[in-house]
Amino acid sequence: MELSDRKAKSKDRISSHWRLRLHEIIFEADTAAGKAFDIILLVLILSSVTAVMLESVATIEAEYGNFLRGIEWFFTIIFTIEYIARIITIGKPVKYIFSFLGIIDLLAIIPTYLSFFITGTQFLLVFRTFRLLRVFRIFKLARYLTAADSLLLALKASRFKITVFLGTVISIVIISGTIMYIVEGPENGFTSIPQSIYWSIVTLTTVGYGDIAPGTILGQMLASLIMIMGYGIIAVPTGIVTVEMANLKKDEKSITTQSCPQCSKQGHDHDAVFCKYCGGKL
Repeated sequence: MELSDRKAKSKDRISSHWRLRLHEIIFEADTAAGKAFDIILLVLILSSVTAVMLESVATIEAEYGNFLRGIEWFFTIIFTIEYIARIITIGKPVKYIFSFLGIIDLLAIIPTYLSFFITGTQFLLVFRTFRLLRVFRIFKLARYLTAADSLLLALKASRFKITVFLGTVISIVIISGTIMYIVEGPENGFTSIPQSIYWSIVTLTTVGYGDIAPGTILGQMLASLIMIMGYGIIAVPTGIVTVEMANLKKDEKSITTQSCPQCSKQGHDHDAVFCKYCGGKL
C-alpha cells in the first residue's frame, strides 16, 4: 500500500514538474526556451495569415489553391495542439479560456473547422493577427503593458458616460433621419426612414459618401447643421477617456512579463509573490 502511494506521489511530482516546465515555455518569455517558442509562434501566425490573404487572390487560388488549403490545415492543427497545451498547463483553465487572449486563440482555429459547414469562413483566420499582441511580452516591452492597463481602466471608468453619449447620438440620427425623410422624400433618394437614418449616420460622422444628397434648400440647411454638429460630437468620447486617464493618477510601477500559472494573467510587479488577479502563487 505504501509502495503504491509512493509511486502515485512520484507520478504526481513528475506530472507537476512537466506541467510547470511546459507552462514556462508556453507562457513565459523570460527564458531562452520561452522566447524561442513565442518567436516561432509569431512566424507561424504571420505565415498563416499570409497564406489566407493569398488564397483570396483569384489567380493564385486557381493555381495554388490546394497547396494553400493544405498549409491552412497544417497551421490550424499546430495552433490546436498549442491551444490544448495552454489549457493543460494552466491551474485554472476556465480563467484562460474566457480571457481576452484565450478567446483570440480559440478564434484562431475555429474558422478552419467551420469551413466544413460554411463556405468562406476560412478567411476569418485573419483573427490570428490579434495573437501578435504577444510581441509586447516577447520583447519585454512591459511599459506597453502598463499603458494598455491604464487605457483599459480609463475605458472602464468611462463606460457609463460613453453609453449616455452613444444613446444621445442614436437619438440624434433617428430624429434627423426621420426629418430628412419628411423633408426630402423618395424623389431625392430618401426612400425610407432607415435609409434616411443611414444618411444621417454617414453625415454626422463626417464621412459623407455622397450616394444620397438632399435636393431642397431646407434639407441642405439641415444637412449643414448635422455636419457642423458632427465635428463637435467626434471630440466628446476622446475627451471623456482623456479626463478619466488623467484622473487615474496611477503610480507607474515596474512590472514583469511573468504569467500566473493559475490564470495566465500578466502585469505583475517584480517583487510580487502572489497573483493580484486570482491569488495564485507566482
